[in-house]
Amino acid sequence: KKLAYDLRQAVPGLVAVLGAAIDGKPQLAVILDDELAKAGKLNATTLVRELAKEIQGGGGGQPFFATAGGKNAAGLGAAISKAEALVGQGLG
Repeated sequence: KKLAYDLRQAVPGLVAVLGAAIDGKPQLAVILDDELAKAGKLNATTLVRELAKEIQGGGGGQPFFATAGGKNAAGLGAAISKAEALVGQGLG
């Protein structure tokens, strides 16, 4: 969470999807620039819930920051690839 918030303050227009296996359990975090979230182009909660399917999990949060956990760490790569496609559609 700290890394996500630090990035958000340092990078204008930020869209970040972070994934890691912590103690063998997959974790995802999505953080967005306030303006993107307010404009409704992207929603971190919607995005993280869709990505969590790839790690057999679920999550939630706020329009600008959301997290998810799951059971399938092997799905992290697929979740990140899916994020690239979904973010591209949302900003396109």
